[in-house]
Amino acid sequence: QVQLVESGGGLVQAGGSLRLSCAVSGRSVWTYGMGWFRQAPGKEREFVAAIRWSGDSTYYADSVKDRFTISGNTAKNMVYLEMNKLKPKDTAVYYCAAATARTGSNYYAPGRYDKWGQGTQVTVSS
Repeated sequence: QVQLVESGGGLVQAGGSLRLSCAVSGRSVWTYGMGWFRQAPGKEREFVAAIRWSGDSTYYADSVKDRFTISGNTAKNMVYLEMNKLKPKDTAVYYCAAATARTGSNYYAPGRYDKWGQGTQVTVSS
């Protein structure tokens, strides 16, 4: 059974930084890519960033480009999200997601991912 566990969330002041981590565990786990999504209260879940292992391609939402960086370590089955220059509007529950199915090319879409973590809260105070 594949499990994703996020960590690193917390409370930070505007302009600060946080680093989220996501550990993927499970027997014979193979992922084609990983993503981060977030959901603020009363809003729909939205794409934040993704990485496709083939070619190390990365994808970002316009709202976080140049502030957030996604990276990963396939050998350790880990993915990270470095968040800098945080803003109050970045406040949300952040979810890690894994794409274990071969098909699908749109890493911006939640449907590309079939495994999800429980989420970690990020709160940015003004």
